[in-house]
Amino acid sequence: MTKIAFVGAGSVVFTRELLGDLCGFPELAGAHIALHDIDADRLATAEAMARRTAEALGAHPTITAHLERRAALEGADHVVTMVQVGMHEATLADFDIPRRYGLRQTIADSYGVGGVFRALRTFPVLAGVALDMAQVASPEAWLLNYTNPMAMNIWFTYAATPVRNVVGLCHSIQHTTRDLAALVGVPVEEVEFLGGGINHQSWILELRRGDEDLYPRLDAAIASDPELGRRVRVELHRRFGFFPTESSEHAAEYVGWFLGHDAEIERLRIPIDEYVRRSESNLAAYARIKARLAAGGRFDVRPSLEYAVQIIHSLETGRRRVVYGNVRNDGLISNLPEGACVEVPCTVDATGLVPQAIGALPPQCAALNRVTLNVVELTVRAALDGDPAQVRRAVMLDPNASSTLTVEQIWAMCDDLVEAHRARLPEALQVTLTR
Repeated sequence: MTKIAFVGAGSVVFTRELLGDLCGFPELAGAHIALHDIDADRLATAEAMARRTAEALGAHPTITAHLERRAALEGADHVVTMVQVGMHEATLADFDIPRRYGLRQTIADSYGVGGVFRALRTFPVLAGVALDMAQVASPEAWLLNYTNPMAMNIWFTYAATPVRNVVGLCHSIQHTTRDLAALVGVPVEEVEFLGGGINHQSWILELRRGDEDLYPRLDAAIASDPELGRRVRVELHRRFGFFPTESSEHAAEYVGWFLGHDAEIERLRIPIDEYVRRSESNLAAYARIKARLAAGGRFDVRPSLEYAVQIIHSLETGRRRVVYGNVRNDGLISNLPEGACVEVPCTVDATGLVPQAIGALPPQCAALNRVTLNVVELTVRAALDGDPAQVRRAVMLDPNASSTLTVEQIWAMCDDLVEAHRARLPEALQVTLTR
């Protein structure tokens, strides 16, 4: 019996989507699904949701719930991680402290100072998961990670742990290509594309239907609708020549051109502090789901666009698929740093998941990716070397922070964030440097 462990199963909406996908495949409908969360209340809710989802789809998996992680991972063939270390409290600190220094953020979960500190408090958890997998999971088990910041987390995992079967998964490429298909008026089933770059900053390098290049249609659609031009990702497409795969809310804080200018925030409709509102909404959604489960309410279960279950299905059945994954750059993108975490197409079947080399990115796209990877690399190095100064240097190299704050302000802000998150950080990085 295939065993699939969900680490962070208390993210009940996401857990429901993945369980719906799992139970929708007859070959996986009898799998052992082991749920783990450190929050007993959320774990119980996730278990109830899992049983309700299986019942709705007529599936009969074995469902177990575990507060202790190793028990969930014991004998696991696949491990899906979807954790948020510190939850809403940590999110508030990630926004409130930089805001006091005058630094604006939108999502703060991938790059920039918010991404850096989210990574630093996630690394110890990922290291623990990887160690447990090495000791008690199946020897060929795959770690399928959904936890942001993706590029930092995956780079750290393959650099610092014994786990080699690891891939980071996101849905930005799937959603972007569907949005673009709608804009150009072509059924998504007829659209072929090639993407590549780094997570949340990949590029649609090719967009076509058969022999037809669909980029001219896309440019015409944008030109015909002035409101479309009032989005950060459309502005980046205009300036770089290729459409970026991440939402405007995310993309706005990865560069230094927008958040420091009130006029640009207005022109491009940038929602400052957006993730704080989303986090509050997630808490409210969890309360509604818990109450609905207790009342015996029904939930719609529909297939998702997520890759995790597709990968598991291919590994178990041999059905060949192409997915997009975040993996180590071993010659996959020739003009991004070797060893960095990159996002590329991967083939997956019973033999495993194999990343595909796509060559060189357009030079302007690679240049922007390299700027972002500087932040990623120094954050990972800070953890690997136990060097707190590298944390500050990572934030110094962030375009949003460096275009807004002085060096002294950046170091002081990092000290404040260390004090807020100290108990969750790697021990060597729990020190302040300016006081």
